Amino acid sequence: MKGLFNKRNQKIKEMTTVSFNIDETIPQHIAIIMDGNGRWAKNKFMPRIAGHKEGMNTVKKVTKRASQIGVKVLSLYAFSTENWKRPDDEVNFLMQLPVDFFDTFVPELMEQNIKVQVIGFIDQLPKHTQESVEQAISVTERNTGMVLNFALNYGGRSELLEASKALAKKVKAGEIDVEDITESLFEESLMTCDLKEYQNVDLMIRTSGEERISNFMLWQNAYSEFYFSQVLWPDFNEQALEQAIGVYQKRHRRFGGL
Repeated sequence: MKGLFNKRNQKIKEMTTVSFNIDETIPQHIAIIMDGNGRWAKNKFMPRIAGHKEGMNTVKKVTKRASQIGVKVLSLYAFSTENWKRPDDEVNFLMQLPVDFFDTFVPELMEQNIKVQVIGFIDQLPKHTQESVEQAISVTERNTGMVLNFALNYGGRSELLEASKALAKKVKAGEIDVEDITESLFEESLMTCDLKEYQNVDLMIRTSGEERISNFMLWQNAYSEFYFSQVLWPDFNEQALEQAIGVYQKRHRRFGGL
């Protein structure tokens, strides 16, 4: 009952218009858990894959708007290490989505000066998915605008484990001492290290009303502001993004201080 009450309050809060001001602080790194594709399709009596397809159109709209308003990094949780548990036909469709997405969207990314990066265990993806991802990264690598950072076959716990192993190997090899391991050195071993000063998240958005982090960027979200939207991802749009940023602009980030 308490959970339903909280969700109702959140929905009422979200329906209240919060003004977005382009002249106020814009979150430099926005991360989004794109949830609700399946429910969107079910509500329309369509197969789940239809929701994923429509969700890709939302990615295009949100990406362009984020770039226009000055966001430096937009990280999108596209496929988790746990998503392999889904039905084979859905997984196969999701593995084809990056191919179709980049085939149609890369020219617009070039026009917008947007650079593609990917985090996750890419070597475990099907060959055609890997090739599409690598090509998009290569084609846009000289772009100097916003970074569109896809998390593909990504898991936050696995990322932390791999970073720990990498540092342990350096200690074992005598390259560093245990005392040398600091937060900044640890961050250099994370998958997001190429994002440099922007790798920590300012605003984390999750759509569809679910209120959990789902193993997404556990380190990077340590001090991010969370925004949970009732809107299903295929219905999320430029105005919904601005609403989330407007809420962010009303908050005071203390990072543990006063």
